[in-house]
Amino acid sequence: MSTAHATAPLRDDRRVVLVVAILSSFVVGLDSSVVNVALPAIRDELGGGLVVQQWTVDAYLITLGSLILVAGSLSDLFGRVRIITWGLVVFGIASVACAIAPSGEVLVVARAFQGVGGALVTPSALALIVAAFRGAAQAKAIGTWTAWSSAATILGPVVGGFVVDGIGWRWIFVLTAVPIAVTIPLVRRISADVRAGHRARVDVVGAVLAVLGVGGVVLGLIEQERLGWGAPIVVAALVVGGAALAAFVPWELRVTRTSGAPLVPLELFRARNFAVGNLATLSIYGALGMVFFVVTLFLQEVWRFPAWLAGLATLPPTVMLLLLSTTVGAFAGRWGPRWFMAAGPAIAALGALVLLLAGDDPHAYWWSVLPGLVLIGAGIALMVTPLTSAVLGSVPQSEAGVGSAVNNAIARIAGLVMVALAGIVLGGAVSVEGLHRAMVAIAVLLVAGAIVSAVGIRNPRSEYRAAN
Repeated sequence: MSTAHATAPLRDDRRVVLVVAILSSFVVGLDSSVVNVALPAIRDELGGGLVVQQWTVDAYLITLGSLILVAGSLSDLFGRVRIITWGLVVFGIASVACAIAPSGEVLVVARAFQGVGGALVTPSALALIVAAFRGAAQAKAIGTWTAWSSAATILGPVVGGFVVDGIGWRWIFVLTAVPIAVTIPLVRRISADVRAGHRARVDVVGAVLAVLGVGGVVLGLIEQERLGWGAPIVVAALVVGGAALAAFVPWELRVTRTSGAPLVPLELFRARNFAVGNLATLSIYGALGMVFFVVTLFLQEVWRFPAWLAGLATLPPTVMLLLLSTTVGAFAGRWGPRWFMAAGPAIAALGALVLLLAGDDPHAYWWSVLPGLVLIGAGIALMVTPLTSAVLGSVPQSEAGVGSAVNNAIARIAGLVMVALAGIVLGGAVSVEGLHRAMVAIAVLLVAGAIVSAVGIRNPRSEYRAAN
């Protein structure tokens, strides 16, 4: 299912497409990171205590995670430009509703609608790049998109902190609406669109199963942190989610045989790089989800770093990603993704093992946590762009939306699962010994991802890598 020789349908709009993809992803990333710093101020003004604080975050994550597969299918069916426009409009309206929310309940509902907009935007942004670029140029563009999209994780807490302290928490939602106001006119300048015209209708049952499946699992994993594994809502969510996911594949196979228009074309997994890339994603992103969660807690609860200092102390991986992603994308486009995907997780695993040098003394940051995080960041930078290129480069560009959505959903669920299991690995409390156990588990997952990539990934043909 290679698209090696296909002409990029959005080739004439390359520059605008890349800017739109970066800005729209920046909006989603910024909103995910900026809200956390505003939670104390939101509680003080709107009340509701910890429940409102948690659901201000969780409502967004649940709708974003549960709808992303459906959004990817809609992107392929109705066109990337149309769906990304809808997503930006929904996100913008929801942002305004968040800014003027009179109560915690209204804020939570508005945040859920922001998640709907984020789900529509996320797979379409990357699918636009896949439609506009080919070969080495595509890998380089994905690297640029990765680097600039990652800037949101740096700017979010920093800018958000200044905004909350200076003019109030409501203005952070105005802040997220500004890139939307810039992006929508740019989207309208894109002269073409891509859609899978042969797919006549939406697989409604498949969509419901996907929403219940992914949404149930996400809800259960999020709520177990607050309520525990035995809570009725956690058990019900995980059971319903698991049952829906179990029913999803047989239903999609049936739809493929009858109407030929499934929500997720399962033949995508016949492409070696798509199947192997998503298997590597499961292992690698599970490890990455745990590492940042555990290290941040360790810095604050064991070394007693204040929140702002812990944030600064964990910036090295993001900085490495910003510095290296575009260059790595260019090299991976020229030489293929295989060895980048193998070397990246291996280097990150070495970084996790360096963190075993951390002890009770906070001064150990300089010879344990800092070099460990730098190695982890270098490994991520080597891996993330080639992984994305390998997965999406192996599917037809007409189905890049759902391909991106599948990979995104796997990455998000893997991270949530490992964060949910972090308490078991840590032994119920954050400690030096718990950190060491977590780093060993993380290193094992990363090495597994490296081996899977080295053995399973295949580099595209040389004529594909030379295309631009």
